[in-house]
Amino acid sequence: MKGLKVLGGLLMTLVVGAAQAKEPPAQVVYRFDDHRYLELKGWDCVGALWYTDTQKTIHTEVVKQFYQIFTQPFIHPSEKYIAIPGLNVSEFVVSKDYGKTWQIAVFAPENLEWRLKQWSNQPVHPDRENTISFTVVNQRGYLLTRPYNNPREKQKKWIFMSSQPFDAPEMNTDKPINIDVGPDYKPVAMPGGFRGWSWGTLYITADELRQTSLRGQTNWQDLPDKVPEVKNYLGWEHMRCDMDAGK
Repeated sequence: MKGLKVLGGLLMTLVVGAAQAKEPPAQVVYRFDDHRYLELKGWDCVGALWYTDTQKTIHTEVVKQFYQIFTQPFIHPSEKYIAIPGLNVSEFVVSKDYGKTWQIAVFAPENLEWRLKQWSNQPVHPDRENTISFTVVNQRGYLLTRPYNNPREKQKKWIFMSSQPFDAPEMNTDKPINIDVGPDYKPVAMPGGFRGWSWGTLYITADELRQTSLRGQTNWQDLPDKVPEVKNYLGWEHMRCDMDAGK
């Protein structure tokens, strides 16, 4: 009987050990500074993404599953406004309260995108092949991209940027966005007016912005023509992930 108890204990140990071995590994994939970092939990660098700020005792889930790291240069000294890109650069996950809560930031919505594409003859959404870098500084994001039609030509680079970090009074209106590209274009009526695009949740280029009535909003004034320089950055300049973690 004693031998059976010992055998049972060994079996339980093996079962618990096997369960623990199957727990997805967690690894730091990006450090903003000495107290803020991103942690990915999952196999083969795919999984849930968590944000931690040890000074403010913040630990929140950014992406629940299937996150893959951004592979281009990533510079992010901004603290209140945090913007996290992913592998395909299709959208950002952003926080405007130091990482306590998260929401999605988008490029031009589909019906506005179509109109802008007709004007510019360019895809409005960037992709990872054309992305050069992403910088978040002074509570604003700047995604630098190459030209789309022919990257080898000496065309100016595009900067998809967020607005200044405040909500404009003009947001409290239901007026449609007007695309000024010719008499054949009717105004685009966006659901809920501008209220869905609070600061930091829309990324657009200066050229595209000038084609819309968003250009009149106070939080879209004085747009820079280049990505602001960041000096003495204390964080990592790239995300990094070990495919063999936990194996």
